[in-house]
Amino acid sequence: MKLSQVKETLATLSNVEFQLENGAFVPEHFHVTEVGLVTKHFIDCGGSVRKETVVNFQLWNADDYEHRLKPAKLLAIINLSEETLGLEDVEIEVEYQSDTIGRYGLAYNGTHFLLMSKTTACLANDACGIPESKVKVNLANANQSPCSANSGCC
Repeated sequence: MKLSQVKETLATLSNVEFQLENGAFVPEHFHVTEVGLVTKHFIDCGGSVRKETVVNFQLWNADDYEHRLKPAKLLAIINLSEETLGLEDVEIEVEYQSDTIGRYGLAYNGTHFLLMSKTTACLANDACGIPESKVKVNLANANQSPCSANSGCC
């Protein structure tokens, strides 16, 4: 989800809620302690130099159980961050504490924001030496294959 989409969504909400993929909600007394522009400049395993930029929100829970961040307040924080940091309209990444600081993508399901798990991946498959996945065949059904023995397809 891009920054502009978050702002458009916040303008329509009366409450800000975040939910993890496992169904658990971020406690409603969370704080947004940081809004930042994060740039990762790196080289992949194939030798290509890459750069990724995201806008980062950090969510934090404190012991002030009466705290509720309203959409207008979060919009004001985002607007100040845009002016001060020159934020771009890029994807949002959310940091939230679990066993360690978790990094999540962000989506919206029509009622609340979803913290989406992120995964690692090889960005240079052609240079990495990892073979392509092979198609698995159920040998029990091998006799029902549309390929004939001399067709060259098997």
